[in-house]
Amino acid sequence: MFEKSDKVKLIDGGICAVSDVQAAGFKEGKYGVSIIVSPNSKAAGVFTSNKVVAAPITHTKEVLKDGRLSAIVINSGNANCFTGEQGIEDCDTIVSHASELLGIPSSEIASSSTGVIGRKMPMDIILPLIDKVYPNLDHSMEASTNATRGMMTTDLHVKQGAVEVEINGKPVKIGGICKGSGMIAPNMGTMLCFIATDAEIDSREIQIAIRNAVDVSFNMVVVDGDQSTNDTAILMANGRSGVDVAPKGVINKDFQNALTYLCMSLAKQMARDGEGETKFLEVNVEGGRSPEDAKLAAKAVVSSMLFKAAVFGEDPNWGRIVSAVGYSGCEFDPDVVSIAIGCESLFRNKETDKSVYLVKDGEILAFDGTENLNKAEKLMASEDIIVDINLNMSDGEATAWGCDLSYDYVKINGEYTT
Repeated sequence: MFEKSDKVKLIDGGICAVSDVQAAGFKEGKYGVSIIVSPNSKAAGVFTSNKVVAAPITHTKEVLKDGRLSAIVINSGNANCFTGEQGIEDCDTIVSHASELLGIPSSEIASSSTGVIGRKMPMDIILPLIDKVYPNLDHSMEASTNATRGMMTTDLHVKQGAVEVEINGKPVKIGGICKGSGMIAPNMGTMLCFIATDAEIDSREIQIAIRNAVDVSFNMVVVDGDQSTNDTAILMANGRSGVDVAPKGVINKDFQNALTYLCMSLAKQMARDGEGETKFLEVNVEGGRSPEDAKLAAKAVVSSMLFKAAVFGEDPNWGRIVSAVGYSGCEFDPDVVSIAIGCESLFRNKETDKSVYLVKDGEILAFDGTENLNKAEKLMASEDIIVDINLNMSDGEATAWGCDLSYDYVKINGEYTT
């Protein structure tokens, strides 16, 4: 399982913890706008693999072709997706308007949107919001928080974080903000994430670093299994620290560890804020034939609507767990699998009394009336539910995160546009 390096420490400030990064945001009713400025940065990003792609993603991919970025403008309340040529024009108008205010070329400004799909952008609302947000750009924790709030939709909680890592005896900072509560599935999981660092690193290596981090963080979160049309994760590096974290094209391991840790933190914050969520769910898999097999198993369990419903009902239903592993596509022998459940991981703390085996080496230990089942049922009342699965095939491992499936999830999404 992933472990944070001793050289990485948590710091305050969110995305504004990074030198020369400013942010601001404001939300009024359904609609909001956020702006992030990191002048003359090198950048790269990863995006949804949905075949329906929002206009801002088309724009931002074009901007990032030369690997340079100075600002990002984000709006909430409307996804500007499935909006045809009008959507492209509206995106261009938003970027041009921001360019005039910021004094930054449109070619260095990314655009991002989140909200309802298939509706025209309310430009009469969004443009005045940009005007309102721009004067409040600041380098503070409050500014980072406001920028996060400005891009929230059904989110209930602000999601942000920052870390500092020591590289060659010098500090390098990485900070980020994130939004996402529903329409979360593997392959970016609607989520937006914007990260800044003061490291020196070329856009080619940024692309590798952000992809490595996303693959084990955002791509391992499942709330409802629906993949968004707007998913975006961008990493900007302004080089202010003077520390080269990818000499000769090789990414420093401590920098990658710090970036991955931050992305995992943001991913878990999303899982804890899933629409209608009452319980946080973590699924750890060890003993896979390969890391890819372990990922398949972990994501299948955390995606299973039947098991997520069981978690909501506080039912330690190991049958739904083993069924999900069975259809995941991984190499699997049910006669050797072990499954434990509780509110702490047995993989991380083998002496814990906060987890219990339901199945051990293929043998079921939690039949009706057994101590194991009674204990498991009590542990299921916890807010955090941890599932440990050992496939006992080899040494592949992975972790996925999600939440339960509650009545409120249906209510929230049944009333989303009405």
